[in-house]
Amino acid sequence: MMKILGLDLGTKRIGVAVSDELKIAAHFRKLIERKGNKETVNSIIAVVEEEQIEKIVIGYPVNMNGTIGDRALDSEKIKALLEKELSIPIILWDERLSTKEAEAIMISASVSRKKRKRSIDSLAAQIILQNYLDSC
Repeated sequence: MMKILGLDLGTKRIGVAVSDELKIAAHFRKLIERKGNKETVNSIIAVVEEEQIEKIVIGYPVNMNGTIGDRALDSEKIKALLEKELSIPIILWDERLSTKEAEAIMISASVSRKKRKRSIDSLAAQIILQNYLDSC
């Protein structure tokens, strides 16, 4: 059985979450440091191969009013680059408020501001993927 990969594309880091084989729960796997697009895509492809991924869910940060901003355009660009290299489905998943939700969880757990900044993308990736899994 194969798994689903969830990505939260931050400006400096990409949070990576992977489903279990039954596609019930999302689990944080790692952070990928963002560099050039080619290097970033190659890092994601390495995770796809290592984890035997059958589908990718990329957080799509649509603005609250439904418009598409720079962050959403970045998600579209990474999706297009991955589609050139992979032959698996890649889905853009509306992630409005996932980062806010992740931050609220960390604050309630008394995680320091410095640690929150470093790991917000990892928890956001897990939330994005879990929301997708729950919708299926």
